[in-house]
Amino acid sequence: MSKHIIAVGASTGGPDAIKRLLSGLPRTCPPILITQHMLPKQLAMFARLLNRLPSIEVSIAERGARPLPGRAFIAPGDAHLQLQRDAQGEYVIALDHAPPVNRYLPSVDAMFASVAASAGKYAIGVLLTGMGEDGAAGLLAMRHSGALTLAQDAASSVVFGMPGAAVRLGAATEIVPLARMADRLLRAANAAALIERSPALDNAARNMILANS
Repeated sequence: MSKHIIAVGASTGGPDAIKRLLSGLPRTCPPILITQHMLPKQLAMFARLLNRLPSIEVSIAERGARPLPGRAFIAPGDAHLQLQRDAQGEYVIALDHAPPVNRYLPSVDAMFASVAASAGKYAIGVLLTGMGEDGAAGLLAMRHSGALTLAQDAASSVVFGMPGAAVRLGAATEIVPLARMADRLLRAANAAALIERSPALDNAARNMILANS
């Protein structure tokens, strides 16, 4: 079971951005959680479309599913996608049918907050194009928990609302063009794996590896 996890949030312009991002990732990449603002029927069709990609297996998230490498889980349209840990400390997917957060169900903020609490420094948060501010506060929670946090840049965003709000809030560790996002994720994941294989590294060495990834 992977310690590392990627969480992706998007809204307006997100379907194409997510497709481009997943197309650049190999089957060996960490598990991916996705919240995209869409109606339930649209999300089901979106998941089927993405599942045609050659490397990543994509499905609508189900309660109790195990996040595994090379798999992506999309929040259903009627629940917030949550990451939790079971009694053995392993990751497990949960679905929260609570009211909308920031007017959205599913909410990027709700997903990011759960990832911050359950994965901390082992997570990477990605906030892609979208209208409004959903995801900005959650991305900040992820950054405070030790996660690497990435926001799509204005030039490649259809709408720089959500990533722009994250940047203004100080939630984004880095601002990255969409064309470079998959490569940035892979470099970060490889650096994290190197750190995990080297438990004797002190904090200074760990931070140097992450900074140069």
